[in-house]
Amino acid sequence: MIIVAQDNSESLVIGKDSGYIKNDYAIKLNEVIDDLSKDFQVKTFTFGDKVAEGNNYNFKDKQTDISSLFDEMAVRYSNRNVGALVLASDGIFNRGLNPLYTSDQFRFPVYTLALGDTAMRRDVFISKVNFNRIAFLGNQFPIEVIVGANMCNGLQATLTVSKGGTIVHSENISFNSNRYFQIFRLQLEAKEAGMQRYTIRLSDVDDEISTVNNKQDIFIDILDSKQKILLLSTAPHPDISALRTAIETNYNYELTEATINEYVGQIEGFNLLIMHQLPDGGSKGNTYVARARENKIPVLYIVGTKTNLDQFNALSSGVRIETAQRSFNETLPVLNPEFTLFTLSETSQKAFLNFPPLLTPFGEYNTSNSVNTLFVQQIGSLVTDYPLVYFTQTLDSKTGVVAGEGLWKWRLQDYLKNENHDAFNEVVTKMIQFLSVKVDKSFFKVEGENNFLENEPVIFDAEVYNQSYELINTNDVEMTITNSEGLDYQFGFGKTARAYQLNAGILPVDNYTWEARVREGENIYTDNGTFTVSPLNIEAINTIADHNLLFQISQKTNGKMLYPDQLQTLPDLLRSREDITTITYTDRKYSELINIPWIFALILALISIEWFIRKRGGSY
Repeated sequence: MIIVAQDNSESLVIGKDSGYIKNDYAIKLNEVIDDLSKDFQVKTFTFGDKVAEGNNYNFKDKQTDISSLFDEMAVRYSNRNVGALVLASDGIFNRGLNPLYTSDQFRFPVYTLALGDTAMRRDVFISKVNFNRIAFLGNQFPIEVIVGANMCNGLQATLTVSKGGTIVHSENISFNSNRYFQIFRLQLEAKEAGMQRYTIRLSDVDDEISTVNNKQDIFIDILDSKQKILLLSTAPHPDISALRTAIETNYNYELTEATINEYVGQIEGFNLLIMHQLPDGGSKGNTYVARARENKIPVLYIVGTKTNLDQFNALSSGVRIETAQRSFNETLPVLNPEFTLFTLSETSQKAFLNFPPLLTPFGEYNTSNSVNTLFVQQIGSLVTDYPLVYFTQTLDSKTGVVAGEGLWKWRLQDYLKNENHDAFNEVVTKMIQFLSVKVDKSFFKVEGENNFLENEPVIFDAEVYNQSYELINTNDVEMTITNSEGLDYQFGFGKTARAYQLNAGILPVDNYTWEARVREGENIYTDNGTFTVSPLNIEAINTIADHNLLFQISQKTNGKMLYPDQLQTLPDLLRSREDITTITYTDRKYSELINIPWIFALILALISIEWFIRKRGGSY
């Protein structure tokens, strides 16, 4: 078997040979595939931001992930007779791991076809824009624009930032080298609330290879208030630092932290109260809990070795922890698949499989029916139904509980395994987001992200409640999505087990508004909102092909790198390899003669004839 994988990303058709790639090259590659098919079984694939079977080359993928191609080929064709992998690419990757390392899993050679142009040509480009997706009304917010230029020494360009056709910042740039990189730090003022679109643009220079990379759009959600969080604790603890770091990754949150004995302020005005190892037996913690209930402020309790369990049980948090003696277990988190209050990404779900245990009280956990459990406890090898992280919700209040201390170990393990804190930050921010948002008593809710990349599907979830506030999905939910030019797109939600979901597919870059509606009895409920689809121009940033990477992959796997004008020699090269051979399988089956009907009949006939002759001859 020969595998042929073609790079289907945009970077291949940005350079000067884009016409050849789209027309002549595709024809020649198909001719080579037909030639190989005479002697081999040929499997064709395209890759970019996804891996797809077949040879449909449109060169429109917005990212290039070669490592995911290698991983999928290793899984699909493990222990199969693969003669070689033919990788046709420019060697530029901007997603996933370095393919040079992921090629270690192959036991067959990789032949690379070096496409693209390695020569540096005149080009100015916006390499990256760093910005906070959330800013606050009336404040200034920073934007970092990384500008690059190749072969532009002595030339000039103008960097502008505009919003709604109005330029809000402009400055001239003089390029002083042929490999120019510079970071421009800008301060803009948030003058209007809502989702705002800013366009960062570099003016064109003469004879540059591409102008696609001269522009980037960014979307910033301008809020008119922050969510205020108060974190009280019995004493300093590593959990406090871990929680603070995770909370501060979301600029929508403003955190105040103090020990219970130091804090002398009010809790009125806060959107969430976090009690770390409180109540601890003193009266002050109970006072703040009582004030939170009076003001309908959600509370997140983190139970630890200093928590007074008698006082905790009196809080009616949904779980009573009955202990005969004060002792603790090391408890691993196990995700509850039936949890529905919010969802964690697949990456985070996998990360939690390797997270270390928390220190939880040893005892009997009596759980009420109102508890929604995110993680249950695994003690040793036994997965229990005891809640580790859970939530309760009434019509006017929310409560969350982490029934153990040691969250800081989760954060460290996340970095050790994944070299980031994304999984830990996600679970903390989603817990806080759920708790801090005011209880919505409406009978119809639609939720979705407010920003999507142009290669991501637009997905919404919806819930409908009856007058008893029970979740139902008997009626159809419809949505109208409208772009900035007033063009409407009509969609219908699909039904899940208890709710609804809509996958609107991939939409063009733009600002959108939406309105969803459902009929329940004689009532018509509606919900509305906005979202944006942001451009992804990463393929246009680097236009210089990396043939050195392709050469190293081929050398490492005992293959060879070819150029497009050598494409026709590929079939003969593969046929000449002695290690690419057909494997013949022999299947031997043994059967007793007695099981073959005609032999059985022949033997029976001979025995009968012998018996008859002997009988007649008087031998019997």
